[in-house]
Amino acid sequence: MSNILLITSSPRGDSSQSTRVANELAGKLQAANPGSTLTVRDLVKNPLPHIEPDYATGIYTPAESRTPAQAKVVSLSDTAVDELFAADYIVLATGLINFSISSTLKSWIDHISRSGRTFAYGPNGPQGLVKGKNVYVVLASGGVYSEGPAAVMDFAVPYLKGVLGFNGMTDVEVIRVEGLGMGEDAVKAALAKAEKQIDALVEQVTEKPLATAAA
Repeated sequence: MSNILLITSSPRGDSSQSTRVANELAGKLQAANPGSTLTVRDLVKNPLPHIEPDYATGIYTPAESRTPAQAKVVSLSDTAVDELFAADYIVLATGLINFSISSTLKSWIDHISRSGRTFAYGPNGPQGLVKGKNVYVVLASGGVYSEGPAAVMDFAVPYLKGVLGFNGMTDVEVIRVEGLGMGEDAVKAALAKAEKQIDALVEQVTEKPLATAAA
């Protein structure tokens, strides 16, 4: 049985294409893995707090010595980390906002990037501890950033691949839903391309499920 973690972060609600495509991907992964569970974390409806003093001090304070405020915020972080470790497939959805990711997704990353839990420092430097995950990033954008002159302005994909890899998640596929601000035909083409890529990715994991976990 597989566990799927779906994380959405768009403030656009029902009109969000990143959320729409991510839901489609999660649904197809679930259908391809009978008996799998789906955990949904909507970072707009239930955002994690931005990093502040109680969190920054609380994660380094023994549990029995934490103040109530520290205990509360660290508990939120622990839950997010536990969800991450429990997942086999992780679907992250965001729009390209000012050339990067949504602030709510950034807060999630801040809460799951924990020294001693999701990464550790050893004699050879940092080591990611979140292993054996298949991660899918659904990135929606009004323009085209996968190629052409605007590609240098895409800070979302390099950042996400970098920070996820730092925590041990190196098997990352990016599904771009781009050109959404370029007219109805462009939207249709972007969605069709994303759906085709999703079907190919789901077929891959169906044929060889959780290949990274066995590596």
